[in-house]
Amino acid sequence: MRRSVFFLGIFFSSVALAETVPTVTEPVSSAPVSTQAMPISNLHPKPFDFSGYIDGSYNYLSRSNHFTSGVHDRVFDLAPNGFTLQQAAITVARQPKQGLGGLFNALIGRDANTLAPYGMYPYFGIQNIGYTITQVFLQYAFKSFTLMGGKFNVIAGAENYNPTLDTNFSRSILDGYAEPATVLGFRGTYVVNDAVSLVAGINNGWDNIRDTSRRKTIELGVAYTPNSKFSFSIQDYNGQQRATDGVSIGPTGIRNLVDLVSTWNASEKLNFVINYDYGNQNRATLAGGNLGEAIWQGMAGYANYKINDRWRTSLRAEIFSDHNGYRTGVQQTWKEATLTLGYAPIKNIEFRAETRRDFSSVNSFVDKNGVGVGNNLQSFALEVLYQF
Repeated sequence: MRRSVFFLGIFFSSVALAETVPTVTEPVSSAPVSTQAMPISNLHPKPFDFSGYIDGSYNYLSRSNHFTSGVHDRVFDLAPNGFTLQQAAITVARQPKQGLGGLFNALIGRDANTLAPYGMYPYFGIQNIGYTITQVFLQYAFKSFTLMGGKFNVIAGAENYNPTLDTNFSRSILDGYAEPATVLGFRGTYVVNDAVSLVAGINNGWDNIRDTSRRKTIELGVAYTPNSKFSFSIQDYNGQQRATDGVSIGPTGIRNLVDLVSTWNASEKLNFVINYDYGNQNRATLAGGNLGEAIWQGMAGYANYKINDRWRTSLRAEIFSDHNGYRTGVQQTWKEATLTLGYAPIKNIEFRAETRRDFSSVNSFVDKNGVGVGNNLQSFALEVLYQF
């Protein structure tokens, strides 16, 4: 926590210092000076942007929230039957197109216990509520190149830990089990032209603040947006990881993830998104307890439709193959279908109602009594999001 506060202090001090650097004086204009008073916002522009949101939910699961392996079968929607403060988050940022900037984002809530990377202790001592810093970084932009240093989101995946950027309440299988969430390190982004941008970085690996391996993880990405209707990106993460996540001992192996995301805006109201992942790690701890190469892959598809200014709907379907049981602890093929209806009575508030059905190729879902098992799981959820 002290390190996080120290980092934030450096961020604010650095940006404030950059604001005091003198600039070259422009020639005095010969045009007549207007006698109209300038807006206060122009006289004193905001040095930082503040924003945030509160995310609360009611969730019901027909079975328990874990597989026979003990691994959770959901990412954030873990309450089998109850109300949850998922996240209360705040962001302080200054990210100019040129020069020095940065961002600080922190949240409290149940999701913090899942999002906290290895090396950061998230617990307050309050049941089901934790605290974590999801992003904190400095950046410097020069012409078409931007360099970032700190902790930030990965570029892989179609979803985000920030629920206001997603179209469903529950998170996808790929988001929770196939991809990392955040990394600690450096990232450079170069905008080649209006259609192409390149990303390269080096970091400590998947959701790690504490470095537990000798070889860093390399991050590479290419994004292509030829027009407003279509976009495509491919990302790769390659580096040394512990065979078991969240530990500092045990065997290590090379982990690689290839991630593809494509979006097609069919109209102003309808768009489609496809996300594909292929991952593997050698010397992995497999379901039987042996070490070997583990392979996982999956695909998620989204159809999002805006009915009008207040109503929208989103349909998601997925298939995920955990052939070796490395990501879920069960050798299975896992499928799910989710339907979400969103209603925004005013600009800053959205209500979401969701129904989701999960299927497994084996009896991997544990009943609430902790004894019975089944190959499917039904859930219903209500969510309210407030943004400020």
